[in-house]
Amino acid sequence: MAHIPAATLGNKNKKHFLGVPAPLGYVAGVGRGATGFTTRSDIGPARDANDVSDDRHAPPAAKRKKKEEEEEDDEDLNDSNYDEFSGYSGSLFSKDPYDKDDAEADAIYESIDKRMDEKRKEYREKRLKEDLERYRQERPKIQQQFSDLKRNLIAVSEEEWSNLPEVGDSRNKKQRNPRAEKFTPLPDSVLSRNLGGESATAIDGRSGLASMIPGVATPGMLTPSGDLDLRKIGQARNTLMNVKLSQVSDSVAGQTVVDPKGYLTDLQSMIPTYGGDINDIKKARMLLKSVRETNPYHPPAWIASARLEEVTGKLQMARNLIMRGCEQNPQSEDLWLEAARLQPPDTAKGVIAQAARRIPTSVRIWIKAADLETEPKAKRRVFRKALEHIPNSVRLWKAAVEMENPEDAKILLSRAVECCGTSVELWLALARLETYENARKVLNKAREKIPTDRQIWTTAAKLEEANGNIHMVEKIIDRALSSLSANGVEINRDQWLQEAIEAEKSGAIKCCQAIVRAVIATGIDEEDRKQTWIDDAENCAKEGAYECARAVYSYALSEFPSKKSIWLRAAYFEKNHGTRESLEALLQKAVAHCPQSEVLWLMGAKSKWLAGDVPAARGILSLAFQANPNSEDIWLAAVKLESENAEYERARRLLAKARASAPTPRVMMKSAKLEWALNNLEDALSLLEDAVKVFPDFAKLWMMKGQIEEQKDLLERAGESYNAGLKRCPNSIPLWLLLAALEEKRKLLTKARSVLERGRLKNPKNALLWLAAIRIEIRAGMKDMANTLMARALQDCPNAGELWAESIFLEARPQRKTKSVDALKKCEHDPHVLLAVSKLFWSERKLQKCRDWFNRTIKIDPDFGDAWAYFYKFELQHGTEQQQNELIERCNAAEPKHGEEWCKVSKNIANWCYKTEDVLKGVVRILPTPI
Repeated sequence: MAHIPAATLGNKNKKHFLGVPAPLGYVAGVGRGATGFTTRSDIGPARDANDVSDDRHAPPAAKRKKKEEEEEDDEDLNDSNYDEFSGYSGSLFSKDPYDKDDAEADAIYESIDKRMDEKRKEYREKRLKEDLERYRQERPKIQQQFSDLKRNLIAVSEEEWSNLPEVGDSRNKKQRNPRAEKFTPLPDSVLSRNLGGESATAIDGRSGLASMIPGVATPGMLTPSGDLDLRKIGQARNTLMNVKLSQVSDSVAGQTVVDPKGYLTDLQSMIPTYGGDINDIKKARMLLKSVRETNPYHPPAWIASARLEEVTGKLQMARNLIMRGCEQNPQSEDLWLEAARLQPPDTAKGVIAQAARRIPTSVRIWIKAADLETEPKAKRRVFRKALEHIPNSVRLWKAAVEMENPEDAKILLSRAVECCGTSVELWLALARLETYENARKVLNKAREKIPTDRQIWTTAAKLEEANGNIHMVEKIIDRALSSLSANGVEINRDQWLQEAIEAEKSGAIKCCQAIVRAVIATGIDEEDRKQTWIDDAENCAKEGAYECARAVYSYALSEFPSKKSIWLRAAYFEKNHGTRESLEALLQKAVAHCPQSEVLWLMGAKSKWLAGDVPAARGILSLAFQANPNSEDIWLAAVKLESENAEYERARRLLAKARASAPTPRVMMKSAKLEWALNNLEDALSLLEDAVKVFPDFAKLWMMKGQIEEQKDLLERAGESYNAGLKRCPNSIPLWLLLAALEEKRKLLTKARSVLERGRLKNPKNALLWLAAIRIEIRAGMKDMANTLMARALQDCPNAGELWAESIFLEARPQRKTKSVDALKKCEHDPHVLLAVSKLFWSERKLQKCRDWFNRTIKIDPDFGDAWAYFYKFELQHGTEQQQNELIERCNAAEPKHGEEWCKVSKNIANWCYKTEDVLKGVVRILPTPI
């Protein structure tokens, strides 16, 4: 055989296409299903041909070449580079030495350049930034064009990503989706049999389908018949499944070895409760191990290590660690307590017993030992054992006493005060359990042992009061103050007042009053006494200590008997928290000391009148007349008393006397109002005509005159009265509103608008005039004009709650909520806005929210009658009878006087005798339900 050279063999094995150019249109991998793609490296950076050049993407050779060219240009300083104006373009002296003068000159030039540069720097940077942004907007990069689409890829799930189709890449698709179903085509013979209408239950061995079933038709395996039974194959499969399932069963007990419930419980217990990083646990474990090894006598290290293992679910390891710590530090009660906490209850008893042997003087360990016991008898035994070791522990004595019955507790406490003679609590507890005589002895011993504690003295005073020795109470308190002062104890006024409050809460009224009288003047400057005592009384009233407050007021009035302000505060206190008898008794004293105070007289008369004692009220007012002969308030109160009790003739006579002796505008107004209420319109008009001549600047007289003329259908005269009144009282808003309403009533809308416009000119930034103008447009059906006026009004009065409340319901239903939010931002505490929000919730049937907002409204302004009326109407529809009655009681206590809808009823002359409840129900009848 001839020898063949190795080079020839190498050429023979070499593929013929290597080194040959690829044919036209060739794409690598297309034959095996791959698809060609283009990257940025093939087409260059994502820039347009006209973009500004970026040298970052230039090859290193090009960068070097460019650098060399720049250096050559610098060195090339021949005549061709010379310019007559600017000289050479390069440096003439680059080869000369660089000395200090050059450095100084360069620094000067550099500072000048820097100064010149700073002048236009901000403008230049702003201009450059704008140019760059504009350039990028005109010619964005490819990355920027597709950035929004890339951002949306966050929402693509893993399943959607795997299902993305790729053209021609069937091999990779199978790899990406391995869970896709695989279908094996059946041979035609099976299809032909089924199409022929046969229902075959066996497989022909010759058909080729049997070879697809494992173990049925394999090469080399003989079958007795050519057909296979499908039913038998299914039965065999079920039998095989049953055999596998029965393998996990217990053949002896006949029950399943795996208990599903217990198994799940075990799994749950194996799950660690700590959800942090496992590396953090390892680091903490190493650090704590290092601390333990460095200083094994440091208990916190052992406790921290045990708690770390407990948190990570390794409870047994935690127990082992803490017990090792107890061995290392047998005198640490924290370690023993932690060990008892980690152990199960039965084991914990043994641990805590061992701890008690090691540290018999630890109170906490004995307390823990008692807590671990379940039976009271065992607890008592533990406490007694503890007291043998620690007889001076107040905490142990108290715990032991709590476990005993009263007789045994008395015995224990008598021993306790011997061992712990400085414990006030033990002395007081013993005194409470003893009889009166023994308790006195116990408290005397306690005072000897502890001469510096005030609680022993106050307890003694309470004891005397409880046993009827009232005269001893004040003596004991006085002796207490002198004894404590003698023993160097500072008399703290606030602490003693707090002691008085506690005494009142415990039922010792005389004791609390004695304490107040004894300490109220302690440590106060002469000029601050009045205000300090008023503040003390108010603080006591806030805490519910009304007897203390009463005692403070009593002491203050004894020191300042002629101060009207203190009498008034005391009277209001009695009115709110006392009885009618206590109020009247106080007012009798008050008017005796301050006869010139009209308010005190009137309060006394009103109290008698409300109690139904009209003659007594008249007597008080007659005395008030004697003390204040020309008092307008007393005259009018007497008139009101008579008119309320239907004594109209007496009221007329009183008013006539008042006009003769004290002719004031209010007296004239009340005289006309009485005649108007009794329907004597001519007498009322004549009184008003006389009154406006004498008091032309009192606007209410003009209003009443115009209203009476309106009632008599004398609309022209009413208009003249209103106009005359406005000439004298141009700042009276109700007069403007009455005149506008009259013009609207006469169907003269243009005049009504004109009146309100004039009113706004005279009284700028007035919300009520704007509101009246808006409502005129709404009633006229001109919604657009109303919206325009509302916008102007809110510009003129941006914080007017009335306007914001109206604007909420001017909006369509979907926009009301947004408007209400704006209104609350502007007028957070305005009752009109809060009422509008309440009505909004009512219209949306959010009943609980509506009730809450109604409560907020009446709390912010209890005098706002409209809120009470809407709230009562709401409760009538959606509340219980109890809620309705409670609301009526609250309204009667508040006595509201203002509100647009409220005044329509209360100011109506036909309702002049209405009480608050009557007005409330009258307003509810005319109120619409919010829609």
